[in-house]
Amino acid sequence: MTATPQDPTRAPLRTERDARGVVTLTLADPARFNALGEPMLAALQQALDDVARDEGARVVVLAAEGKAFCAGHDLKAMAQRPEQAYYQKLFAQCSRVMLAIQRLPVPVIARVQGIATAAGCQLVAQCDLAVASSAARFATSGIHYGLFCATPSVPLVRNLPAKQAMEMLLTGDFIDAETARAQGLVNRVAAPEALDAEVESLVAAILQKPRAAIAIGKAVVYQQRELGVDAAYQLAGQAMALNMMDEAAQEGARAFAEKRSPAWKAQP
Repeated sequence: MTATPQDPTRAPLRTERDARGVVTLTLADPARFNALGEPMLAALQQALDDVARDEGARVVVLAAEGKAFCAGHDLKAMAQRPEQAYYQKLFAQCSRVMLAIQRLPVPVIARVQGIATAAGCQLVAQCDLAVASSAARFATSGIHYGLFCATPSVPLVRNLPAKQAMEMLLTGDFIDAETARAQGLVNRVAAPEALDAEVESLVAAILQKPRAAIAIGKAVVYQQRELGVDAAYQLAGQAMALNMMDEAAQEGARAFAEKRSPAWKAQP
């Protein structure tokens, strides 16, 4: 694929929010295959920060326009600035975006309609959930150009078994959507025309659950993953005790005991 110049008047990211609190962030630079250049990263960071402040937000769907979901960093632009300080700043900016996804109190679902390479594959791996079109393909392709995908490896090895992740990182070869699902990179695969319906089924399932429980749960899953088993159980037990003090959990427990469905209050 050959990239065409970005339209400087066009915003690289489109944000939409529906009445349910579902926020859709759409990478909107298809001419450059939605590359994670500085403008795109800045727009993503701002949008994620806005979601973090939105107490009515329930789910984020990360989507993209065009044939590619995201082709990763813009190597052509990077080659024009052979400065280590610039590269360190760029990769630090990207890492902040990835961590912002993890730290959001609401789930983030990647809607992957096309190829996701290098930092684009990293973006998919960093999301909490991912639904891919059967036409999607994934690669950590930097190694083809002499650049080992070190930052993409961070979420990749936390999604895939080590040897499968290393094969992707060392060869740069593509895997198809079904392989990505089998190895743990994505949750579901759908035909292109059914992609939105498959994403919506996950969104609808999440919206039925209390926001507070999801926020506590998401945080503890990522925190305990980095701990030894003793510390992980201690953290998880504290989280469950905190969760049980929430009004929704109390109602859920009463409903279980009374053999009825929970009557949760409307979410904010």
